[in-house]
Amino acid sequence: MSARQPVRVGVIGAGLMGKELAGALGRWSALSDSAVDPQLTAVCDVNAPALDWFRRVSSVRTLTDDYRNLLDGSVDVLYVAVPHHLHESLYLDIAAAGVDFLGEKPFGIDPGASAAIGDGIAASSAFVRCSSEMPFYPGAQQAISFLQQGRAGRIIEANFAFLHSSDLNVDKPINWKRQTQFCGQIGVMGDLGMHVTHVPLRLGWQPSSVFAQLQDLVPTRPDGKGGVADCDTIENATLCTRVTDPLGDFPLTLETKRIAPGEMNTWRMRVVGMDGGVEFSTRYPASLKVMTVRDGQQVWEERMAGSQSAQPTITGGIFEFGFTDALLQMWAAYFAERAGELGDAFGCATPAEALASHDLFDAALRSSATGSAVPFTSGTRRRHVASDVAGVIGRA
Repeated sequence: MSARQPVRVGVIGAGLMGKELAGALGRWSALSDSAVDPQLTAVCDVNAPALDWFRRVSSVRTLTDDYRNLLDGSVDVLYVAVPHHLHESLYLDIAAAGVDFLGEKPFGIDPGASAAIGDGIAASSAFVRCSSEMPFYPGAQQAISFLQQGRAGRIIEANFAFLHSSDLNVDKPINWKRQTQFCGQIGVMGDLGMHVTHVPLRLGWQPSSVFAQLQDLVPTRPDGKGGVADCDTIENATLCTRVTDPLGDFPLTLETKRIAPGEMNTWRMRVVGMDGGVEFSTRYPASLKVMTVRDGQQVWEERMAGSQSAQPTITGGIFEFGFTDALLQMWAAYFAERAGELGDAFGCATPAEALASHDLFDAALRSSATGSAVPFTSGTRRRHVASDVAGVIGRA
């Protein structure tokens, strides 16, 4: 194999996921066939103390509080992990500068912002993808392959969910993800929604109608300064959608929940059809369940998923897989596609898929406001306003 191409990587937003990227790049040698050798060379954050952790990364040469210092050609790829209300301005500036980047979901605070970002990317030379690492678990990849091969037959129903319980503690201090001004009217759907729409959209399952149940469960939280602050976002969202399919329509349920008692950080999928079914959950990452019909009998079996995902690694096939591995896989897929070497492997979420997700979340707001199912409309380009969240359960 020829020498790997060096790639200078910068981070905008020195929080948890920026640190996780540093860890993933440190494990890059675990990939068997990557054509690139990415190194973290620059980090930006407006909060100076947040930069201190990155001083331990020997490859980092630039620490700055102004992201524009990373648009001068000094880095080849940027990872952008900032609050949702900043996506539109930053993503447009980065695209206009022609810098490739992987941006955090949801690619804007509402459909209008996401559409503007998409226009900016289309008019630029930048290669851009959206963060969504959970489908890269080996069990998820095997489940996706099962469905792509048509082994489920006519789909009867499908469910995708991302569930955690981080907000179950009502004394947890507020942060930007719990305030509409920063995360948008879509609330939890913006934070977790791309994780549950990535696979259905990649399978070509675009809903024709949406009925949503949205919940605001914690109205206030400690502000971290001895007082309280309004916690005005949607914590839980359940979307019951109808997918139009050539073999026959079916219900697709999408769940994004910050308050799901009994869960830590669970991504799961379950799809059943006339000929078979498949189920996978990160709560049980070492295995997946597959249903087939044999001699007229329904047979559910547990299969060991192993360690190998979309991008080959040196890790032994019998070893177990975790979140950090999924993150490495997502970045490996990004760089492989950027280099034109993705082939048939599963790829990162696209800006178009991010926009389709926004249109889906917009339909969820409209459904909640009317208390009824609404048609899914693509290309809405809507800018959300406060009245869009009428009908949310738990609000006065």
